[in-house]
Amino acid sequence: MTKIIFQTTDGARYDIDAPNGTTAMENAVKNDVPGIEAECGGACACATCHVYVDEAWRETVGEPEPMEEDMLDFAYEPQPNSRLSCQIKVRPELDGLVLYVPEEQA
Repeated sequence: MTKIIFQTTDGARYDIDAPNGTTAMENAVKNDVPGIEAECGGACACATCHVYVDEAWRETVGEPEPMEEDMLDFAYEPQPNSRLSCQIKVRPELDGLVLYVPEEQA
């Protein structure tokens, strides 16, 4: 298991023990993290699982693939550290990853 931390804009923190091989989005949905709507179910066809990756984790998480980058154009207030949580695969190197949920989703 890998710990992923979701932080919402109201300051609530959700510490989740996520199975490796799943996605950050799947774990957010299973654990009722508010603000992660995941309307397309993880198909990278919407931007409703948009998160901001904590700066300390950007390099380890990696950059978005071109398809994800295109979808991020539809995200609410995308930033350089924006990612779709459906595209972040949980792996041991991400233990302690901090993801910030935006104020709203696209």
